[in-house]
Amino acid sequence: MGELVKREPKPVDVLSRLDRMFEDWTRAMSMRWPMLPGPEFPAERMIRVDEFRDNGDLVIRAELPGIDPDRDVELTVSDSMLHIDAERREEERVEEKGYLRHELRCGSFSRTLPLPEGATESDVKASYKDGILEIRVPTPEPPPPKKIQVTRG
Repeated sequence: MGELVKREPKPVDVLSRLDRMFEDWTRAMSMRWPMLPGPEFPAERMIRVDEFRDNGDLVIRAELPGIDPDRDVELTVSDSMLHIDAERREEERVEEKGYLRHELRCGSFSRTLPLPEGATESDVKASYKDGILEIRVPTPEPPPPKKIQVTRG
């Protein structure tokens, strides 16, 4: 009869496996959603949003402090996607004495979000107050199910 030999399992590096899974997932998602953060589109250029439902409306609140909504924000709709583009312009500052720290971000920012099924650009309403751009999109009622007649053949 053969001899029993105790086998030691190969060590599994769980963290490496998780890293690989996450990399595969982000690579796959970037093909579906080209606006995900990556080297071509850094996260600091992405507009931060809150998204929720309120009385049948999809509400999107975008954080855009320090911009003029009349000249620095553009909302467009195409292919059932809402595109938010904004630009924060750098102001000319002159400091006579003391130290000037400049940490506020300037430049272009954007975000692309899916609209509810059946929503059109005429449904989208937007307002701006206290640095928050609020976008409301009514969620259309789904069409009632259609009954299909079954015939005997």
